[in-house]
Amino acid sequence: MPDDPAIALIEYGSIAAGTRASDALVKKAPVTILRAGTLQPGKYAILFSGQVAAVEESYVEGLRLGADCVIDRVLLPEVASSVRAAILDEAGKWDADTIGVIETTTMASVIEAADAAVKGARVEVVRIRLGDGLHGKGLAHFAGEQADVEAAIEIGSGRIAYKNQHVWTAVIPRADAELRGILRRSTTFAEGV
Repeated sequence: MPDDPAIALIEYGSIAAGTRASDALVKKAPVTILRAGTLQPGKYAILFSGQVAAVEESYVEGLRLGADCVIDRVLLPEVASSVRAAILDEAGKWDADTIGVIETTTMASVIEAADAAVKGARVEVVRIRLGDGLHGKGLAHFAGEQADVEAAIEIGSGRIAYKNQHVWTAVIPRADAELRGILRRSTTFAEGV
């Protein structure tokens, strides 16, 4: 998996169509399923990785079979390693001066925004949450110096502007140490204490 430079995620509005398309896309080319399954509100998603050509081939197959059930999608041929780690629940360091947040209506959009943000500014993505517990949304937290976080938020949200989805952002300068400590443990309400 560390040798797999490409990552893709497809979100479907139909669980049946998504399951069928997922089966076909993993049979199409040698890709690794990182996550797949249902999420609220009644959606299905598959996240997979592999070599660029294989992921591209499987991605096209997943879109073809999902057809009009595809809600959103992203294919990143050279995903940033910190974004891949955050997607797979490896939290980064929350100790920087400023925290930034990008919240999107879909999971694919937040992955695309986070990748652009870390490639375009000197920030660390510290956590990415996808779907579950968020009503299918995507959420990314960044840490860094204030000017860098501001730039990252602008770059990330600008990258997904073409999707015409609502995007919520925040920049929190001099973030409170107690808040950072709770967020370091978890960004979910039930687990944050």
